[in-house]
Amino acid sequence: MTFDTAVKFPVPRASQALWVFALTAATFFGASSAPTPLYRMYQEAWGFSSATLTLVFGTYAFSLLVALLTTGALSDHIGRRPVIVGGIALEVIAMLVFADAHSVHMLILARVLQGFATGAATSALGAAILDSTSTRGSLVNTLSTLFGTGVGALGASMLVHYAPAPMRLVYVVLIALFVLQAVFVLLLPETVSRLPGTLASLVPRVRVPRAARGAMLRIAPVTVAVWALGGFYLSLGPTLARAVTGSDDATMGGWVVFALMTGGLVAVLLLRTLGTLRLLITGATALASGLLVTLAGVHADSVSMFFVGTSAAGIGFGSAFQGALRSVLPLAEAHERAGLMAAFYVLSYLAFSIPAIIAGTMVHVIGLRLTTDIYGLTLVVLAALTLLASGLGRDARMASEGR
Repeated sequence: MTFDTAVKFPVPRASQALWVFALTAATFFGASSAPTPLYRMYQEAWGFSSATLTLVFGTYAFSLLVALLTTGALSDHIGRRPVIVGGIALEVIAMLVFADAHSVHMLILARVLQGFATGAATSALGAAILDSTSTRGSLVNTLSTLFGTGVGALGASMLVHYAPAPMRLVYVVLIALFVLQAVFVLLLPETVSRLPGTLASLVPRVRVPRAARGAMLRIAPVTVAVWALGGFYLSLGPTLARAVTGSDDATMGGWVVFALMTGGLVAVLLLRTLGTLRLLITGATALASGLLVTLAGVHADSVSMFFVGTSAAGIGFGSAFQGALRSVLPLAEAHERAGLMAAFYVLSYLAFSIPAIIAGTMVHVIGLRLTTDIYGLTLVVLAALTLLASGLGRDARMASEGR
C-alpha cells in the first residue's frame, strides 16, 4: 500500500527505522484481530446474533476501505510520521472505547474508529517500510500483516483465557504498545520531503488501467476467495472451532486464526521465488485443497483435519494473494499505480466484509455447519475458476510466442 509520488532521500539508521515501522504495522493488524476471541463473550453478555457479530466485524473493513481511499497518499504530502502518529492516536481512542464497551453500539463505534486508524496508518507505514528498504519492502509489508494478525488473535485469546479482566486487559496492553511505538516513530527522521496538493490527495482515485484489465479480471475470483476466507475466519472462525472441538476453551479461536496466518507466512517465505503464474496456480490449488480438508474435518468432528486444512488454506491465502498482486501491479505505469491499488483494495475489502456478513445471517437461518459448507464450496469454485483462467492465459501466451 504505497504510492510513488513522494520524493525520497537517504534515511539514517534505516535498519532501526525498518524494525520500528514493521513492528508498528504488525501491532495495528494484531489489534484488528484481537477482538476475534472476545466476540463470544460479547454475544453472551449482550445477547446478539451471529448476523450482528459479522456486522460488527464488517464495519471495520468498510471504515478501513474509506481510509485507504482517502488517506492512502496523504503521507506523501505531509510526511510519514504525522500520519502514522495520528493513526496511532485514533487507534488508542478506539482501544479505550473497546475497553469501556457495554453495548453493541459501542463495539461498532470502536470498530469504525479502528478501521479508519488502521487504513490511514498502515498506508503510511507501508510507504515508510519501502522508504527504508526498497528491495525487501513488499516482503516486510506482507509478513507484518500476516504475523500481526495471527499473533494478535492468539495473544488476545491467551489473555482472555488466563488473565483477569478479559474484556479489558488486551486493550490496555495494546494501548501501552501503541504509546511506546508512537514515541519511537517520533524519534525517527522523516523519510520523505513534503509535496503540495494535500487536499487533492484526499479525493479517491479508483481506476484500472487498460493494460491491467484482463489480468484484474482473471485474478478477481481468487482475490475474492482469499479475502472472503480471511473475513470468515476472523468473524465466525472461533465459533466454528468450538463446534468442531466441542471445547469452550477461549484459546481455540486464537489458534484457528493463527493456523491460517501461519500458513500464509510459510507460503510467503518459501514460495516467494516462484514465477507469478506458478505462484497463482499453487495458491489457488492449496486454497481449494485446504478448504476441502477443512470441510471434511468439520463433518468428521476431526480437530486434526480441521487445523491441517486451515493451515493448507493459509498457504493458499499467502501465495494466491502474492500471485494476484504480482499479476496486476507490473502492468500499471507509475502514475497509474495508486488508482490500480485502490481498485484492488476496494475488491479485497468488500470481499473481506460482505460475504462474512451474509454468512452471519445464514448461520441464524440454516445453521453454522451448512453455512460453512456453502461458504467453503463457493470459495473452492472461485479458486477453480482461477486455475481455469490461469491455464487459458498460459495457453494464449504460449500461442502468441509460437510455442
